Amino acid sequence: PPLRSTQSAAGMEYCAPENQYRVARPIYSHPALEREGERLTRTEKTLKQRLSDKCGSCSRNRALKTFKGVFPVFDWLPRYPIREWLSGDIISGISIGLVCSLQGLAYGLLVSVSPVYGLYSAFFPLLTYFLLGTSRHISVGPFPVTCLMVGSMVLTLAPEDHFLLPANGTSAGNVSDAGVRSLVDTEAMEARRIVVASTMTVLVGIIQVAMGLLQVGFLVRYLSDPLVGGFTTAAACHVLVSQLKTVLSVPTNNHSGPFSIFYTLSDVVVNIRHSNMADVVAGLLTIAVVMVVKEINARFQHRIPVPIPIEVIVVRSVPRNIHYVLYGPSCMALCLTVSRPPSFAPPGAPDTALFPELLGASVSTAVVAYAVAVSVAKVYAAKHDYTIDGNQELLAFGVSNVFCGCFSSFVASTALSRTAIQESTGGRSQVAGVLSALIVMVVILALGQLLEPLQKSVLAAIVIANLKGMFLQVTQVPKLWRQSPADCFIWLSTCGACVVLGLDVGLLVGLLFQLGTVVVRTQFPACSTLGNIPGTNLYRDLKDYKHISEIPGIKIFRCSSPVYFANVDYFKDRLRAAVGFDAVRVFKKRSKALKKIHKLIRKGQLKATETGLVLAEDQSPGMENKGFQSDHDDGGRDYRVDVPVDWTAELPVKVSVPRVDIHSLVLDFSAVSFLDVVAVNRLRLVIKEFLRIGVTVYVTSCHGTEIII
Repeated sequence: PPLRSTQSAAGMEYCAPENQYRVARPIYSHPALEREGERLTRTEKTLKQRLSDKCGSCSRNRALKTFKGVFPVFDWLPRYPIREWLSGDIISGISIGLVCSLQGLAYGLLVSVSPVYGLYSAFFPLLTYFLLGTSRHISVGPFPVTCLMVGSMVLTLAPEDHFLLPANGTSAGNVSDAGVRSLVDTEAMEARRIVVASTMTVLVGIIQVAMGLLQVGFLVRYLSDPLVGGFTTAAACHVLVSQLKTVLSVPTNNHSGPFSIFYTLSDVVVNIRHSNMADVVAGLLTIAVVMVVKEINARFQHRIPVPIPIEVIVVRSVPRNIHYVLYGPSCMALCLTVSRPPSFAPPGAPDTALFPELLGASVSTAVVAYAVAVSVAKVYAAKHDYTIDGNQELLAFGVSNVFCGCFSSFVASTALSRTAIQESTGGRSQVAGVLSALIVMVVILALGQLLEPLQKSVLAAIVIANLKGMFLQVTQVPKLWRQSPADCFIWLSTCGACVVLGLDVGLLVGLLFQLGTVVVRTQFPACSTLGNIPGTNLYRDLKDYKHISEIPGIKIFRCSSPVYFANVDYFKDRLRAAVGFDAVRVFKKRSKALKKIHKLIRKGQLKATETGLVLAEDQSPGMENKGFQSDHDDGGRDYRVDVPVDWTAELPVKVSVPRVDIHSLVLDFSAVSFLDVVAVNRLRLVIKEFLRIGVTVYVTSCHGTEIII
């Protein structure tokens, strides 16, 4: 088809056939750009200058902007569209308030404290996040993973063994499981566990505030999606096992650390005969009902204006009905119950003496809580077209956790299920969060008696039913394997390490493995030889296309990774394999051949002509040609002579010189983001090696500041 040619303002000519386009433009490398004074000199500001720019001048507008940055609520609340958003926020707030109340009660079991303290964790963080948070859609409150991480430290520092009471002179080691449970000072144990949980929450908040002030929110980027997916799936396994003993109502020992999940499973299997039938039936029925109704809520969310509050329904109806059916109206006392809180717990200071023991677990918990919350917040921010400030989120969650810890609460984060409900029911801002906090407050102060009796097996079953989304992450593994085996191995290794070694150690192992894969992928980068697609100016990998060929005498080599000290030797090996010869060996063989040729010329057996080397016929054998001297005869180390030698033809000496079929080598550095000093020095030697054997080296597509090689 005929070409349609157009000329742009930039001097680019576009010749377009019906389905093809050819673009021609001037090369931007112009001598004028290389003249002295054309290049700008980059100057980096010192730390003092940066601080002076930020703090040196203070105006009313700047102070107001800083204030709104710290308290975003004063930025968006005056512009809150009441008519458009308020009705949706009210419906969403009521729905989330009911869900938060029941999930808070259930997640209290994961922290190994009375479930009533979960209500505090569902109330206090909503207030502070309303003032400091930048996400409009996430539902702040307890999260199963962080609750389990806090609970593991609670069991480590306040196990039941520390609160046993002597009975009739019998040592605690000789009492049965049932007897041991009756000899525990539950009030002292509960008080100590609350101190441990609230102290760890305060420490987590301090760590998050410190990270926010230091502007190190970017560190959470090292927690990739495969790593977080494997970690949360493993955490779901730990949550399932920890709640299984409550659903079955079997006595187990408290285990923490590596292999604790297997020890707990062993105790459950050994003591399964002691299970309570009423709790088993109530738990299994709750799991089935909650999962079915949640699936209905998800599938018909556009038809159901408000999700069915199934948690409230099952907590209110299942315990009474199950016990009435199994035991009759006179046996309600068999149910394991907890009492509701009469009011809010008074504030209290954390036990700072526990900080050294809680520091390691608090760091991992702080990072996980923030990573989960920010990842969920970014999903909904992208969906609704607004931005999230990562460092401000650190400050918001840090202050929330410090505030919560002072009121006997535990670590706050968010959960995808609650956030999905808040968004699907019409929630547009954190006004829905404040309204849900009001619902939780009403439950704490007035409606708690309607939920009695609170059966622990039902609460544990609610926790298990809400793990469905985490377990469904396993379905991502085949897709990850097809897309990137390395990411699939990160998912599997993190999940396996967290299941076997525990969440804190497993997270560290998964992070190290992930960083190891990055090092391995850069240490052994993908290198390829490029060929030309006939009839085009496109160059592609020879292994990817059939009808593709190299330009005779030219080798184009591409490296798809930074070149630095760890992979420069691998780069040299791949380059040697691509060109098909070792430049150093070629040079040595040529030097050896030239040495012998030099001797033959001196003896008169060879004669150098313009066309090459020929056998001498007019000179007797053995007579030396004393008029011939090599250009460089320095003790036998360099025997280059100023004679034409065709290295592709057969040589007159018995030396096997590797064949060199190229005259030019092009190094495509378009995918090389940086070169360190070691790589530059090694590449300089490589280029010299090729130049010594007559191969010209061209380095193309260098990015950033040029490095003279």
